[in-house]
Amino acid sequence: MSDIYIICVEDEPQVLDVVIRDLEQLEEFFPIEGAASANDARQLINEIKEDGNRIGLILCDHIMPGDKGVDLLVEMQKDEFTQSTRKILLTGQAGLDDTIQAVNKARLNQYVSKPWKKEELLKIVIDELTDFVIETEDDLLPYLSVLNQEKLQEAIRSKGYI
Repeated sequence: MSDIYIICVEDEPQVLDVVIRDLEQLEEFFPIEGAASANDARQLINEIKEDGNRIGLILCDHIMPGDKGVDLLVEMQKDEFTQSTRKILLTGQAGLDDTIQAVNKARLNQYVSKPWKKEELLKIVIDELTDFVIETEDDLLPYLSVLNQEKLQEAIRSKGYI
């Protein structure tokens, strides 16, 4: 079984550390990797792909040196490998045009404003990963202890496992 990764893209090291710390309870099931830029994220995506693993979710800042976060998310939506990855824009600075582009072209799943509350971010990430797992995994039972149990149990019933 391949690993399902979470990637956090944020150019401010302190903010990246907080995001990763806020999600650490998921790390047993979903390895978490950080990237300081869109280019670093691309390298990480390629490494994960080469290792035969998948990316379940990306949390991405928008305003960064080099390419903007929305540009990376749009690129991911066009790539078959990352098309099903759940995409969350975590930013305090995306304008209306950038947000519209993220929603329409990157198929953004969630927009989270900075500053965020840990509990809210964790709930959003858990819900998005739950949807990813339901769409891509045959065996949902291993995820019952960490993801949205109600959604998973419903999916298990609808797939005829119970």
